[in-house]
Amino acid sequence: MTEILARLDGVTRRFGDVTAVDDVTLEIRSGTIVGLLGPNGAGKSTLLSLIQGLRRPTAGTVSLFGGDPRDAHRRRALGSTPQQTALPPSLRVGEVIDLVGAHFDDRVPRGELAELFGLTDLLRKQTGALSGGQQRRVAVALAFVGRPRLVLLDEPTTGLDVDARAVLWDAIRAQHALGTTVVVTSHYLEEIEALAQRVVVVGEGRVLADDSLGAVLGRVGASRVRLATPQPEAVGALAPVAHWSTDEDGRVVLTVADADALVRDLVGSGIPFSGLEIRSASLEEAFLALTDPTTRKAA
Repeated sequence: MTEILARLDGVTRRFGDVTAVDDVTLEIRSGTIVGLLGPNGAGKSTLLSLIQGLRRPTAGTVSLFGGDPRDAHRRRALGSTPQQTALPPSLRVGEVIDLVGAHFDDRVPRGELAELFGLTDLLRKQTGALSGGQQRRVAVALAFVGRPRLVLLDEPTTGLDVDARAVLWDAIRAQHALGTTVVVTSHYLEEIEALAQRVVVVGEGRVLADDSLGAVLGRVGASRVRLATPQPEAVGALAPVAHWSTDEDGRVVLTVADADALVRDLVGSGIPFSGLEIRSASLEEAFLALTDPTTRKAA
């Protein structure tokens, strides 16, 4: 049986006239990696701050490990890496790991953590001398030093190259295999595809989808149609529930629930077209379809 580690029940959070989170009910259960997706300003970081007890809800309730997330005792089993981190610039990486680890009774040893997150060669370097990407890797590693039950990672691989991201992905998977539940937000949708078993899509402060990766793709039909036409707006109007755009070659790209129906309507409309391509939609295309306001209104 899985356990509810964190729960938001009818939670709203306002900042003046701005509603960042709007009546959200959400559970984070043990044993999974949850991908939290949404455009900038969708409320992702605010949701994480509410779970951490850094902000209080305007309405509704938030619980962490069955209690108030503002209780420091509850947060001892929580690890996090926010979007912006500040490391003591004069301390060496190994010293920072030991400083944070000293707060926990059962910590991951310095060498073990460094090896897992690819930091072994950096242990004797001052954090102020590290590159932005290296500092980011240290910040993510620190979220796991206390063997937390739940870890919240807000854009963990921003600024990292492809190889460094792959090292972090492997480290996150390894920690999950040891029993850590992870919530991760990311602008890299391939990162969510690579890591997450469950995907929560938020837009304008509301939960738009909450299901397995496959189910989220299936919810929008998971079909991508690409073609060339002198009348792109007319083609887009044939599928009012789909997200559509034009690519760098000027071709129309649509994400649709029923590609066969679209092709039949297209042929019947008499709109000229060429170079028709149909394939399964990626998470990015499903994400765009779910978060496009015009798509949601049409649906």
